[in-house]
Amino acid sequence: MSLQSLALIENWPVPTAAAGVVRADGTVLGTHGPAGHRFPLASVTKPLAAYAALVAYEEGAVELDEPAGPPGSTVRHLLAHTSGLAFDEHRVTAPPGERRLYSNAGFEQLGDHIAKATDIPFAEYLRQAVLEPLGMTATSLDGSPARAGVSTVEDLLRFAAEVQMPRLLDPRTVAEAMTVQYPGTKGVLPGYGHQNPNDWGLGFEIRDGKSPHWTGGSSSPRTFGHFGQSGTFLWLDPDAGLAAVALTDRAFGPWAAEVWPAFTDAVLGETRGAH
Repeated sequence: MSLQSLALIENWPVPTAAAGVVRADGTVLGTHGPAGHRFPLASVTKPLAAYAALVAYEEGAVELDEPAGPPGSTVRHLLAHTSGLAFDEHRVTAPPGERRLYSNAGFEQLGDHIAKATDIPFAEYLRQAVLEPLGMTATSLDGSPARAGVSTVEDLLRFAAEVQMPRLLDPRTVAEAMTVQYPGTKGVLPGYGHQNPNDWGLGFEIRDGKSPHWTGGSSSPRTFGHFGQSGTFLWLDPDAGLAAVALTDRAFGPWAAEVWPAFTDAVLGETRGAH
């Protein structure tokens, strides 16, 4: 089948956009736009980095609850944005586990920690652990594990298929990544203001009851994923058995907050009616 809802990206006020949807069994239901075009991911880099961190955990290179980042913080705190580190600065603004402080600095310290533990530069570890095994040949990281990834819709659909039906990780590890860490923690969801609670898994944001939100009104509370300031998003909806990727070359702003939920609702509506 080819999804007509994907054509909604033609109406987005962006120079270039591409999108795609993949089922849990790896079947790509459709793409629209230049699916092989490489876009800066911004924070959609974080789920890729988190997946590499979970491979390092399964390989025994790190433990989720070992010290990492600022004093009292662990690998788990860094992945769940509860280390207490500031948004973009390597300074502590709260005790670990107390608040959900979305932190690029935290992911940079996570990358450094894994690089030291494995004796492999983090970008290379990501390539060996995740990108190469999944055939994500158009994806690369050149800089911060928080935001310096570049990829394509085609590659991210491969990643989304993996997360839905894991081969690189034990499914129990992925289930943990999409489970709320430090329940009841409040904080700011960038672009959407204070959320109480501001639920997050291990590197993936969890929708739950957040409102407003960048996913759809019909997205299940179990939906998890990430969006990026470069006008990008990846969501996975376990109840729908689907994942969607959209990449653009216009910075996130009110335009995205307006068109993204309608796009997601259209995709979910169309696929729910298809057999």
